[in-house]
Amino acid sequence: MIFVDSCFYIALADKKDQWHTKARNLTKYVENKETVISDLIISEVLTEIGKRSGGKKAHQIFEYFIDNCEIIYVNSDLLVESESHFLKFDGTLSLADAVSATIMLQKGIWDILSFDSDFDKVDGINRICE
Repeated sequence: MIFVDSCFYIALADKKDQWHTKARNLTKYVENKETVISDLIISEVLTEIGKRSGGKKAHQIFEYFIDNCEIIYVNSDLLVESESHFLKFDGTLSLADAVSATIMLQKGIWDILSFDSDFDKVDGINRICE
């Protein structure tokens, strides 16, 4: 099982993104593994790809998420627990990233595919970026 961050999907979808080549090379980490994301990841990816490439491209990615990922939906309990992680890092970890970290810790997922170095602050999480 692996958690995948929004920046990976954005880079993979946008050939002009600075991380595009790395993202393509890292796709081997998601092959044949259960991929976990949150609804906040979907929101971030669709919003950014919609801006960069339009709604049709964003919709294709949405369909990919629905068909290929385990999606964790943020409820009030998850939000409250995630906010405690947000406070632990004094706001230097975004709330969306705090939700991702909380999900990972709850599910015993130790690997995240991400170019966001903020995840390096969270003990027990291994960020795959190369």
